Amino acid sequence: MVAPGNRPLSKKAFAAPVMRRRRLLALGGLAAAGPFAACGSNTGRGEGGVGLSQWYHQYGEAGTQQAAERYAAAYEDAHVTVNWVPGDYDTALSSGLLAGEGQAPDVFEGHLNRAMVASGQVAPLDDLYEGVIDDFTADDLARNTIDGKRYGIRMIDDPQFLYYRPSLLEAQGVRPPDTFEDLMAAAAELTGNDVKGLFLGNDDSATKLFQPIVFSAGQTLLTEDHLIGFDKDTVLAGALRVRELHESNSLLIGAPTEAWDPSSIIQELCAIQWCGLWAMPQIVAAHGEDVAVIPFPGFGGGAPTVFNGGWSAFVNANSPHVEEAKAFTKWLWIDHEEFIQDWCLSYGFHIPPRLSMRENAEALADGPAAEAVRISEEFGWAENPDWTPAMETAVDDMMTNIVLEGRDPDTEYDNAVSAIQTELDGIFG
Repeated sequence: MVAPGNRPLSKKAFAAPVMRRRRLLALGGLAAAGPFAACGSNTGRGEGGVGLSQWYHQYGEAGTQQAAERYAAAYEDAHVTVNWVPGDYDTALSSGLLAGEGQAPDVFEGHLNRAMVASGQVAPLDDLYEGVIDDFTADDLARNTIDGKRYGIRMIDDPQFLYYRPSLLEAQGVRPPDTFEDLMAAAAELTGNDVKGLFLGNDDSATKLFQPIVFSAGQTLLTEDHLIGFDKDTVLAGALRVRELHESNSLLIGAPTEAWDPSSIIQELCAIQWCGLWAMPQIVAAHGEDVAVIPFPGFGGGAPTVFNGGWSAFVNANSPHVEEAKAFTKWLWIDHEEFIQDWCLSYGFHIPPRLSMRENAEALADGPAAEAVRISEEFGWAENPDWTPAMETAVDDMMTNIVLEGRDPDTEYDNAVSAIQTELDGIFG
């Protein structure tokens, strides 16, 4: 399902014109207000119970909306209306959570950040984990936890990596890249009259590559004691390399669809494409056994990296029906394993968040899907809920200004760090 996020390829809806982060480096939040629109369908059973509104972003895979409506219709203790939100989901959700009763969601999918907790937008869900907490990964628990309280229930895990066709690389004598420099060289070698070597996104991926560079260099966004976890030399070296890539003529820019949609590699517009696990069934259907995946190559001598994105379910703390919304969330995302497996594996591939369910996920047991799961476990990292939307905007602006605008790297880095530190000081003193 088009998932992300959260956040370096942030899998957004294939049909959505702009959806920052499902997040390519999806680390945005829900603090900003804006106009919203939602497509709804009342799927309640019609007898007894309160009315609940459940919000999803517009997934791109066929059958996803109908599946969500089918799950809601099976719930007998409330009338559940599914709102399928097209376009910029984050902005729509921000506005929706500020709306009055009858317009705001009771249950919604999203990505946790501290601003959501500070503004009282999300209800703690610790009690829903009783008896199953050990069945979730440490990363999935951490990304839904702030100050010891758990606010989200993981729905799907969506690792993101580089897809390529081995036959195209072999024809040019190109090995799958192990380093960022190898990736740049491979992209150049694979670029021809009708094909580009690499597709990272139509915005030229200036912002997407900040976090992979940081993590592959063995650094992090924020330390456990809330300090900035990356250094200037690493970030600027990475930004300048990205600028070289931008200027190399090896990137596919202006593709018919964004990188969360696999159309570009399916239509042979590029040799290598950054995308998510959700797209694997479509790519394999198009190219058969001529499909492989690798993690994003290491930078500066560091290890490869895989962003493990995905979505979690939350309950609106301001809903007039918090307890009923929690009961529905538990019923769907904890108790009904058949629905969870269906959601994860029937409409594109996603890794089930429950460890016990992963063992029975036959669709992910072999071939490139199994390799995708393996590298996500070996090289994967997850978003930090203390990394706020303002922090992400600061580094996005820095990368854009350095890579696309050619501005002074030192000044841009210092501006970004100052903005991040201001946020940290405001939150943690």
